[in-house]
Amino acid sequence: MAAPRKYPEELRERAIRMAVDLRRDPATRPGALRRVGEQLGINPETLRTWVGQAEVDEGHRPGVTTAEAQRINELEREVRELRRANEILRTASAFFAAAELDRKLK
Repeated sequence: MAAPRKYPEELRERAIRMAVDLRRDPATRPGALRRVGEQLGINPETLRTWVGQAEVDEGHRPGVTTAEAQRINELEREVRELRRANEILRTASAFFAAAELDRKLK
């Protein structure tokens, strides 16, 4: 279950758009994230993280995209569940094998 988001998705998208637009122009690039953050009430470091991830998602920067990260998390969760199921099956198999040996010895 994901944690609740502090900022609405609309605000996040708007802030990213504004910051990216300001960063494209060399005259407004310095301090763009700080200015947008102050205007919208968002921590500049939070905005920097959002913009960086948006650039990765768009292919402008190397890194793991949001979709890839989500898929990796799903696969890791599935692996954990399968390992747990395998451990249960191993334990049950050993239990029933021991019970079978006890019956044969009697």
